[in-house]
Amino acid sequence: MQTLIEHARTFPAALSERREEFARLANGQRPQALFISCSDSRVIPSMFTGARPGDLFELRTAGNIVPRYRAQAGACGVAGSLEFAVQALGVPDIVVCGHSHCGAVQGLVREQGVASMPLVGRWLAWAGHRPDADGTARAQGPAEAQGSAPDLVAVTQQHVLTQLDHLRSYPFVARRLAAGRLRLHAWYYTVETGAVQAWKPASGAFQAL
Repeated sequence: MQTLIEHARTFPAALSERREEFARLANGQRPQALFISCSDSRVIPSMFTGARPGDLFELRTAGNIVPRYRAQAGACGVAGSLEFAVQALGVPDIVVCGHSHCGAVQGLVREQGVASMPLVGRWLAWAGHRPDADGTARAQGPAEAQGSAPDLVAVTQQHVLTQLDHLRSYPFVARRLAAGRLRLHAWYYTVETGAVQAWKPASGAFQAL
């Protein structure tokens, strides 16, 4: 923690040559995209996208989960952030980015791994699917015995596509999509290599950017 504190202390001095850039940020924001990624400390969107301050409106949740739209959801930080990004900021693009070695996805595959964390288990229920051992999705239900090790890459990529489907369930997202004013993107980030793949509907697969 001390290294973080020291950096925070010296950060203003380090910005001496960028004061005009940061002064402009104080006047408002116009991000290029809403970037929905996992809370995982190994995933730093600005690092692999090269985003500068003001470029990304970030929404980070455990497992980059976007719950389906619910009219009576009440206070929901994900829904509120999504609405603000689309309605107030008018972002033209939304990226949902999953990643390798995702603990949330592993919790979907092996429910016993989160048995001692009921709040985590409850959150994972919003993922919208449970993966079979072969990496395909099935309707959510009680955990079943896994006869073979799942393909976690395939599971994670399917999980990302499911969250894209959830985004489409929000009326304000659906309206922007229908008007051609919003684009949705599914990305997969590999922690150990830094490689990013994107879903290509034409080929039905994730491919290198």
